[in-house]
Amino acid sequence: MPRPSLEVADIFRAHGAAWLAANVGHISLDQLKVMSAIERCRTAALGGHVARCEDCAHEHIAYNSCRNRHCPKCQSGAARAWLAAREAELLPVRYFHLVFTLPKPIADIAHQNKREIYNLLMRASADAVIRIAADPKHLGARVGVTSVLHTWGSAMTHHPHVHMIVPGGGLSEDGTKWIACRKNFFLSVRVLSRLYRRLILDGLSRLHKAGKLRFFGDHAKLADLAVFDAFLQPLRKIDWVVYAKEPFAGPKAVLAYLSRYTHRVAISNSRLIRVDDRGVTFRVKDYRITGPGRHTTMTLKTDEFIRRFLIHVLPKGQHRIRHYGFFGNGNRTANIARIRELLGAETPVPGLAHDNTIEDADAPARVLALPCPCCGGRLIIVDTFAPAQHPRAPPASARAAPPAAAHPACPNPALSDPQVANIPGTRRRLPKTNQNP
Repeated sequence: MPRPSLEVADIFRAHGAAWLAANVGHISLDQLKVMSAIERCRTAALGGHVARCEDCAHEHIAYNSCRNRHCPKCQSGAARAWLAAREAELLPVRYFHLVFTLPKPIADIAHQNKREIYNLLMRASADAVIRIAADPKHLGARVGVTSVLHTWGSAMTHHPHVHMIVPGGGLSEDGTKWIACRKNFFLSVRVLSRLYRRLILDGLSRLHKAGKLRFFGDHAKLADLAVFDAFLQPLRKIDWVVYAKEPFAGPKAVLAYLSRYTHRVAISNSRLIRVDDRGVTFRVKDYRITGPGRHTTMTLKTDEFIRRFLIHVLPKGQHRIRHYGFFGNGNRTANIARIRELLGAETPVPGLAHDNTIEDADAPARVLALPCPCCGGRLIIVDTFAPAQHPRAPPASARAAPPAAAHPACPNPALSDPQVANIPGTRRRLPKTNQNP
């Protein structure tokens, strides 16, 4: 896949220092770490490796990734491994997609209390589904839930919500049978919304009484419990948004959806268009509109773009993907095996979770998953180099390029990487790579 012409890392490198200087005292340690990781990702600062094609001797140089969960370039590998595990857990039933959002007043205070309110959002939404499903008046079964926390809208505004994937049915209380829901209908959204509202509001009151909520700026007055209770009262009288989409068209569609949503970050590099004196221009999607006008562009001042990106940095240890019900980590394997037995379904053969390298069965050398860009041959790692260093120059015989006629598509090895060219002690300039390490 070609490297985008503009990346979040480029914006951080060019404008991050000025933004940090202008916001001293208002930046968390987690945000600083994310900025540093993204700037260094896949540069010589993190080290890398040299791979050589078995067939044409083309050398491929790639740098290590930062593996930060907020980095736009580092989520594909983690997503593949996670999806491989989910593929082995798929059930031969319909799956439903639910979305739980927070009203804007609560989303505003969630910005100041991320850990507490994000945890409450995920627990309350899952608890609402599990409780209603267990009620004999609705389904009368124990269901499984996979929840994914998102904190952003398309314009990177603060919009905390949960995407939930739920199989269309559940285990009976005694575990002796599978109880399927009605076709194309899981649970009443109206009932879910009311229970979800109560669980969130009651949870907020408990957090406040326990002294676990903090308020600043315009919300400082909410530190008083009486004022906070008055703040919550109007929210008890409005309908909260719980959205139920049409069921997925089979388990494979579930995996396709999860592959797009589970390891997303606030904005992908592919959505960036340009950065100039006006600011950063990027693509957005307005979900309130249907038709051609849904996709448009937005330009933000560079400092506002950086601010919006960093407000979505999660607190350390905050899990964005969680499992509840019979998908809970404690008895997940046994529950899934029991459900397959009840449904008369075979255990699927799990797909391989590909890393960026694979082990060759016949040789100790590591082989890159990507093919040679010149001839399609295997790229074998022949050397590694430490952070802030460069690969050792190969012997003259090894540096001899193959005839141009034999490999006309071979990139020009003279191309240099500005991230490496000025490192002290550099013995040669490194060619760019557009591939993952």
